Amino acid sequence: MVRLSRRAENVLQSEIRAMTYECARVEGINMAQGVCDLAIPSSVIEGAKAAMDAGRNIYTPAEGFVELRDAIAAATQARYGLSVDPDAEIMISSGATGAFHSTAHALLDPGDEVILFEPYYGYHAASLKAMGCRVRYVRLEPPGWRVNWEALGRTINSRTRAVVLSNPSNPTGKVFRRDELERLARFARQHDLVVFSDEIYEHFVYDGLTHIPPASIDALRERTVTISGFSKIFSITGWRLGYAIAPPEVIQAATQYNDLVYVCPPAPLQLGAARGVLELGVEFYREVAREHRVKRDRFCAALRQAGLTPHRPEGAYYVMADISGVPGADDRERALWILERTGVACVPGRAFYHDDAGRNLARFCFAKKSEVLEEACDRIARLALPARSVSEKAMDSKM
Repeated sequence: MVRLSRRAENVLQSEIRAMTYECARVEGINMAQGVCDLAIPSSVIEGAKAAMDAGRNIYTPAEGFVELRDAIAAATQARYGLSVDPDAEIMISSGATGAFHSTAHALLDPGDEVILFEPYYGYHAASLKAMGCRVRYVRLEPPGWRVNWEALGRTINSRTRAVVLSNPSNPTGKVFRRDELERLARFARQHDLVVFSDEIYEHFVYDGLTHIPPASIDALRERTVTISGFSKIFSITGWRLGYAIAPPEVIQAATQYNDLVYVCPPAPLQLGAARGVLELGVEFYREVAREHRVKRDRFCAALRQAGLTPHRPEGAYYVMADISGVPGADDRERALWILERTGVACVPGRAFYHDDAGRNLARFCFAKKSEVLEEACDRIARLALPARSVSEKAMDSKM
């Protein structure tokens, strides 16, 4: 047999993909994969069609079309008061994943250590490991998923190069507050760290909270790589359009890697996204947040009715739930039991932890069409599992 590389041996199928396949097998409701079921805004579709009709179908600059970079810069200024040079500080890539890959390759070497707050987004960890980086973990503490600053300080050593944030967080829905970001800024400055800030869910924030980009904190401006995109807010996950905002020297280096791996993002689709950014007003984004807050509350109520205690998210569109009352030896068996019993797919908690701390947890995506979400809620609620005592849950947490 052909011998695979050591790098290939470290890349495994994600639990999200695995549960998506299991869901398709039973023709269930897929609450495992983070697909937003909003209608695609007409301006986005029309902009892409117009670009195709106008012949904008060939290679683009490696950093992306200037029309989209200009639109991103204007939106960043309007939303956050953050001035960005579209010619030097923005790069369009193949999704937020591509933007993360390209900027990470520009800044990190094999052997560098990178801190992830845990529960983490699995693709961040897998990408860093594939690059030869060593991942260190700092556990966020429920309720509220608070940062353990003492643990963060103990994680630092001479090889530590960066910290990765998911804000709002996938999978927990945590929204980082200004005081947390300011404390992180002091920490990053003290230890000369880069901050990768994945903000793909920036528009999905609830309960009167506000998304604050780390790059808007003065001490973080020159050491932050902001990652975002259009997959979630425009419901175009298959278009693969994301971007990075970073200092000019980072964007220049990342663009070369972007060109090497992806060549360029799809030309007409960039122009469709640009039209959407320019034409969709603030009310569009407010309505998206309002709609998903209602969906969050509806699904959390169904989980509680079923005996699956939810960790109520502040942002993004996922719920982490305690599934310890479900039959099964671990989180994967319990997730499969839920799927077989209800036809609703979730992601085992192990997908978001480096150890067995996720054994009693699962993640559900509630960004579904209203009628689909209602069906999922009805199915989940009918489980009606027996409530577990506080002492039983405490015993589990010590195991």
